[in-house]
Amino acid sequence: MTLHQGDCIKLRSGEGPFQVIGIDDDHDRCWIRQWPLDPHGCPVFEVALEQISTLTEEFE
Repeated sequence: MTLHQGDCIKLRSGEGPFQVIGIDDDHDRCWIRQWPLDPHGCPVFEVALEQISTLTEEFE
């Protein structure tokens, strides 16, 4: 699976959807935030690329 900034994904745990904010291929990590965005903002957090299950259909 190839990820791009802005992709919408789900985690292997079933959580999601999340939007990909940044990708660090050298360390196999990415930064994501809850999608859709909350009007008051959404925290960004880091996950391992291996935790990503799928791209969601609305953004494929």
